Amino acid sequence: MPEALAEALATPGFLWIVAATFVAGAVYGFAGFGAALVFMPVATVFLAPAAAIATLGLIAIASILTLVPPAWRQADKRATLGMIGTALVTMPLGVAVLRVADPTLLRWGVTGLASVCLGALLLGWRRTGPDTVAARAAIAGASGFFGGSVGLNGPILVLFHLSGRMPVAVSRANTIVFLSMTGLAVLPFLALQGLLDGAAIALGLLLCLPYALGGLFGQALFRPGQEQLYRNVAYTIIGAAILIGLPVWV
Repeated sequence: MPEALAEALATPGFLWIVAATFVAGAVYGFAGFGAALVFMPVATVFLAPAAAIATLGLIAIASILTLVPPAWRQADKRATLGMIGTALVTMPLGVAVLRVADPTLLRWGVTGLASVCLGALLLGWRRTGPDTVAARAAIAGASGFFGGSVGLNGPILVLFHLSGRMPVAVSRANTIVFLSMTGLAVLPFLALQGLLDGAAIALGLLLCLPYALGGLFGQALFRPGQEQLYRNVAYTIIGAAILIGLPVWV
């Protein structure tokens, strides 16, 4: 483990990754989504996609300890637990794709998926139909697949929630519980396919502190009545992260 810790501290761009982790935690605590959209485009500049996903999964421990308990009290528990279960079914397929895909192609996938979802949110698209069991299952299945393959288990879910008429506090709570639990759940699937190593584990554990501090900072800023404000702040930071993470820079 000392060797893994030394390797983690020597990670190229370590300070940039720490900064991205804090900002990701703040966005997540504030808006209830966006951690992966901030973290992954920056992290994949310096880390292989599998290592970045593993690191992101480990820092979910921090949000489970700090953000999930208050979110759980407001969440639609039955719907959220059902979606988590569905996501776990499709996640191994996503990890299998991650194992054989080209890293540059996956980075384009990360930034492309993030850009499409951000654009849809900015355009203010809204659904008019109800949140059926079938619709939730389809969204959760897609989220599990993308969580395993590109580390973005949130964008499709967020688009689904924010395009509906669910109260902001409930939508945010559902999203926090889903993303935190499925983020951590990807780790055993990565390990089973040989994509989890000691350096990634050490780096993830090191980043738990800045992520937790960022999450608590963002949570302290959240006000249910200021929906448009927190959306605007999150969208701006996510857009900047997408630009930084474009594969054209390296």
